[in-house]
Amino acid sequence: MNSAYSCGRSGDHAEAAQIIKCFCKYPLIASRKSCCKEYAYRWFEIFSKPNVEKVTSITYERQLRLHICPVLGEKNVEDITPLDVQALFNRMENASKETKNKAKIVLNMILEHAVDDELLKRNPLASKSIRITGRSSKPTEPYSVEQMRYLVQHIEQVQKSQDRAYLAIQALHPLRLEEVLGLKGADIDEHCIHVRRAVTHPRRNQPTIKETKTDGSVRDLDLVEQIKRYLPEIAPDDFIFGGSKPLSYQQVRKMCERIRQDTGFGERVTPIRFRTTVLTDMYDQTKDLKQTQQVAGHANASTTMKHYIKGRSEHRNTAAPVAAVYGLN
Repeated sequence: MNSAYSCGRSGDHAEAAQIIKCFCKYPLIASRKSCCKEYAYRWFEIFSKPNVEKVTSITYERQLRLHICPVLGEKNVEDITPLDVQALFNRMENASKETKNKAKIVLNMILEHAVDDELLKRNPLASKSIRITGRSSKPTEPYSVEQMRYLVQHIEQVQKSQDRAYLAIQALHPLRLEEVLGLKGADIDEHCIHVRRAVTHPRRNQPTIKETKTDGSVRDLDLVEQIKRYLPEIAPDDFIFGGSKPLSYQQVRKMCERIRQDTGFGERVTPIRFRTTVLTDMYDQTKDLKQTQQVAGHANASTTMKHYIKGRSEHRNTAAPVAAVYGLN
């Protein structure tokens, strides 16, 4: 006899059984917690990797692999607390504060996404109890004026023509290495260097051609005319350094070492030190911060002052100018 709760057809019984079976195999989302490692990499693949520069993507993945997942990877996202976050940064005890901040940026985006997904009520990284400390990154020291004079005076001793051209351009103009490597034959004319692209090495090997670092990095710089004789004749669409294909990371390193050996220079030839040196001496000679900022390709002058203008160590009497202004000659 049929009960009030029984199904009228045998097919309905089979369908109901299938539905129950499905629910048992695939529980409701609310009952299943999210593994932090899986969640983090899903965020990376969907929201981050397709929408940032390749070099940024590699940096983000590195933070996940080396710092975030080893500490939080096996935890459920819903269970992450400020204590867990602090443990992550404590584990990075030998890292600089700059390195820790890179991990913080990535972790914050993941946790904010978890808040949006209602997995967390509040971002644990926002807790006032979190302390991120670390040694300061070592600033880039400019070469001394004497060292720069030595290198410029010994350009002729560099054996390979490409190496001579590199030293002449990099040592005398406020260019990033990626901007120098991105120069093509058409980018240098009688009086100017036209910065239009960059070449980077995201994985420390093969070159990647990309846009300049910022919109302000697209700029025209005065060419030091005395170096024209070191510049090769090259097709307008060929790279000055590399020809049809820009130099790889290893090729740049070997070039810098050849320059050091050919000139007998006493220190390593380091591209970023040239840029810092040129900007330091440009400001030291002109005292024009706005112009120095513009040739550096920076969006604001504070970046130029904080990271690139180091000042020369020669002591100058700071009292004499004030005394002179007030008539105490």
